[in-house]
Amino acid sequence: MRLMKWLVPGLVVLFFILLNFSSRLYLDWVWFNQLGFAGVFTTILGSFWAVRLAAWLFFAVFLYVNLYLTQRAVLDMPNLVLRQVLMNSPGGNMLTKRRLNRVFLLASLLIPVILTSHLGAEWMRIRFFFAGGEAGLVDPIFNRDVGFYIFRLPFFDLLYQYLMAVLVVSIMLCGAIYLFINPPQQLGLRGIFARRGQVHLSLLLALTFLTRAFGYHLQALGLVFSPRGAAFGAGYADVAAQLPAYRVLAVLAILAAAALLVNARLRSPRLIAGSVVLLVAASVLLGGVWPGFVQKFQVEPNEFAREEEFLRHNIQFTRIAYGLNDIQRREFPLTGALGYGELLANEGTINNIRLWDWRPLRDTFGQLQGLRPYYRFFDVDTDRYMIDGQYRQIMLSAREMNVDALPARSWINERLIYTHGYGVVASPVNEVSGQGQPNLLLRDFPVAGPADIRVDVPQIYYGELTNNYIFTGALTDEFDYPQGEQNAFTRYDGEGGIPLGGILRQLLFSLRFSDYRLLISSELQAGSRVHFYRNIRERTQKVAPFLQYDGDPYLVINNGRLFWLIDAYTTTDRFPYSEPYQRINYIRNSVKVVVDAYDGTVKYYISDPDDILIQAYDRIFPGLFTPIAQMPEGLRKHIRYPEQMFKIQSRVYATYQMQNTQVFYNREDRWDWPKEIYQGSAQTMEPYYTIIRLPDGTAPEFVLMLPYTPYNRDNMVAWLAGRSDGDNYGELIVYQFPKGELLYGPAQIEARIDQDPRISEQLSLWNQRGSSVIRGNLLVLPIRGSVLYVEPLYLRSDQSQFPELARVIVAYGERVVMERTLDEALAAVFGLTFGQVPGTPEPPVTGEPVIPGEPVEGELHELIRRASQAFILSEEAVRRGDWAEYGRLQQELGSILIRLEQLGAE
Repeated sequence: MRLMKWLVPGLVVLFFILLNFSSRLYLDWVWFNQLGFAGVFTTILGSFWAVRLAAWLFFAVFLYVNLYLTQRAVLDMPNLVLRQVLMNSPGGNMLTKRRLNRVFLLASLLIPVILTSHLGAEWMRIRFFFAGGEAGLVDPIFNRDVGFYIFRLPFFDLLYQYLMAVLVVSIMLCGAIYLFINPPQQLGLRGIFARRGQVHLSLLLALTFLTRAFGYHLQALGLVFSPRGAAFGAGYADVAAQLPAYRVLAVLAILAAAALLVNARLRSPRLIAGSVVLLVAASVLLGGVWPGFVQKFQVEPNEFAREEEFLRHNIQFTRIAYGLNDIQRREFPLTGALGYGELLANEGTINNIRLWDWRPLRDTFGQLQGLRPYYRFFDVDTDRYMIDGQYRQIMLSAREMNVDALPARSWINERLIYTHGYGVVASPVNEVSGQGQPNLLLRDFPVAGPADIRVDVPQIYYGELTNNYIFTGALTDEFDYPQGEQNAFTRYDGEGGIPLGGILRQLLFSLRFSDYRLLISSELQAGSRVHFYRNIRERTQKVAPFLQYDGDPYLVINNGRLFWLIDAYTTTDRFPYSEPYQRINYIRNSVKVVVDAYDGTVKYYISDPDDILIQAYDRIFPGLFTPIAQMPEGLRKHIRYPEQMFKIQSRVYATYQMQNTQVFYNREDRWDWPKEIYQGSAQTMEPYYTIIRLPDGTAPEFVLMLPYTPYNRDNMVAWLAGRSDGDNYGELIVYQFPKGELLYGPAQIEARIDQDPRISEQLSLWNQRGSSVIRGNLLVLPIRGSVLYVEPLYLRSDQSQFPELARVIVAYGERVVMERTLDEALAAVFGLTFGQVPGTPEPPVTGEPVIPGEPVEGELHELIRRASQAFILSEEAVRRGDWAEYGRLQQELGSILIRLEQLGAE
């Protein structure tokens, strides 16, 4: 009766636990199937449970067999006290074969469940073992292919750990049984174990020592990951001392196993104890003390000579693992001959100088285009588009729905009505209105903007803030966007989400979300669709959890639809000799992920088919990946060099650009990321996307770049560029400045800005008037053998989160200027005023005051800039003797002057 009192509630609880688990499992399968990835789901789930069940089954059988072998000794128990206790236990006589078998079986079933619970998560090691290939690169110590260390050695390590756990647990349980049934105070030392126990334990220990010999072999192979020496990987002490020690220990372990097999006949407890003590002592002396002695007294007094060969291995394999061998190293000659005319001739670069830092721009977008408290701009992305025939860099941000900010947070509002964000806001990186605000290319409701980047489907059901589940196709319409005093509504017309279905599936959804209201809501119907896993990070991670994802998904407009592009990486920490960085020592950007913002469709495109990891994943998950050649052309134009991988590569390259072992060992030429000022404090400069023409390029292109400074110094020594456009995608080029040439680094430019009396006075004045100055990213722009520095300044009132672009600072050579606009600052840094032709005198001073830096707006502003540029380029054409080009430029200049005259008449 007492049992039934607890049994029924326990079964009810267990039923609901299993039902909830089943509902999640079933709905996840439906979700994977709806995306077209049912095979991925079954592979992951099947591998997880197959590994766990196989590990449990072997452990259980092995343990039961060993416990069963102790049965006769237990039944013949000489410990009379314990015998009486077991025979008179409350449950009856326990010393019967039937009851002992029940106890042994129960222990054999339950103990492995606990000890193998973690092994299911190791399923990828087993799949890698069978799917992994070869890299075509062998390590210099054991002459094994790198693929062995990535795919096979981790499996052998797991197998060794598992076998040792099985053996140790079996020895501990069986040893405890023999110990307690034969107490030493009754039978003496030789009688601790009965004859049967000595044979049994000798065999188990022999198996353990043979397994340990296998472990020593694996540890020897693992020396390619040793952190002991001057660099990561096997060093002198590892090869000269540790490796021989492991080999000797493996032989000793085999000999100890043989001795224990002999002891199965001799039955000597001393032989058992002696074998164990001998192996432990040898392990301490040979495996620990001796290699430490060699490192301390042979290596450290003459470290470079001992480690030079191994430093070379580390440099070679690290450069391969991070893709640094493919970096093209070129000289950047500093001509110092940049003039205003040459500057203007680089129109593609000048017209794409980024004046908007994404952080203040996000706040500005929120103030200008948020329009309602429930809209939020989570991030601002940088990309490039052809607009009106010009290659333009723009910054854009999705207007997402933030349900946490809804004025009325009812279930219907959060789940049925406010279901999606709307549209995108975009602005050119270099355009500013007269009020210091961005010039918006895409804006408002409905989305208005140029035809080249039209948005026909602006609804965002899947994004970076879509963390809640929603229902579409309900009886009530969905809020689309605010429209004056009224609101516009819409109905979802896509294939995203899962049909709600009948009462059984509704019950499963109710359990899945712990939400009873979907069962009783009159607004839902069988055809309604349930959208969950809507956050694009969570969504992609759910489909392919074995990939690493870039932290900055970016929005792309293609054929009127919105898509999210996410860079995904294959990584490992098992690349021999490669220096670890943040727990990995190999990385490739092998996958580009595309998520449709409207219907949630996910596509995985292989961007690096030569990567051995993605080749293995493709074998494990057939049908998951698609060749990048099948990516729509409109999307392929927007893939870019991945920022997170660039950061890792540039960090590692700062050290591993030194390939001379002596220089590398002494860290004589180590580089570092520069410092810049943001919001009044120094911080590490981040890589930035920009459009420039590379020194040996033929046209402006979209690149990710970063300057380098010497370690612990501030002058600039090089800059790294990651190319993104066309056939050049994926190329890395480092441009190194001539040694002996002193070029200002970002921190030095920041210091010169602070030391400029005019700039410093103005900044102090603004900060004292209830405003705060935000210094944007300092851009380093290499142009025609020279380097230009541009830093935007923003003003933000203490009562507002609305930053405005107030000034632009430009530095070139020894000059630092601050003006209202970029055009004025570029002219001023060359000693001119904007619109003045080089070589002409300043206009005469009149009696009317002139306000310095007053911005020239609209068409007049642009015409003056074009006229100045055409005049300068025509003079250069004369010097070259290019009369056809001269005639064309004169015609263009004439047209501009006619239009200026018309504006003057107006």
